[in-house]
Amino acid sequence: MTLKQGGTKGFKRTATLLTDRIRRAGETRGFAVSRVLTGWPEIVGDDIAAIARPVNVSYGRGGFGATLTVLTTGAQAPMLEMQKEQLRAKVNAVYGYNAISRIRITQTAPTGFAEGQAQFEMRSKPHAENPADPAVEQSARDAAKSVENENLRSALELLGKNVLSKAKR
Repeated sequence: MTLKQGGTKGFKRTATLLTDRIRRAGETRGFAVSRVLTGWPEIVGDDIAAIARPVNVSYGRGGFGATLTVLTTGAQAPMLEMQKEQLRAKVNAVYGYNAISRIRITQTAPTGFAEGQAQFEMRSKPHAENPADPAVEQSARDAAKSVENENLRSALELLGKNVLSKAKR
């Protein structure tokens, strides 16, 4: 393995290794911009990403006014139907122009046919935080006190508190 010059010391970001493969796979499904596939939660928000995912972009005969097909479960389809215009605006913001003129919603059951299996990540409800143990906080603070960079030190303190508090449970 040869080391590249620069700050990466021979390591490449995973995104740079997978960009071409994701783009090619996306283009076969009609996604000219792979960001719609890879960044779906950032584009539409966690609420919509938890109940829907993009399946296909199909272009009309003239090449203008593409249709985005979105997969969701039957129970979530009416809610998604009401948000189609906001969804279209968010996706078009990624393209940079009015590329998507229509959104089609496809419904499926959570389990079923191979292509239609819906696997949406449901968000867990936030748990009430337990009061912090002063001994745990002090131990985490002591472990990170030698770090000069304040942002890094505070991040390490938070990590230490999380690790030590989980170890006590």
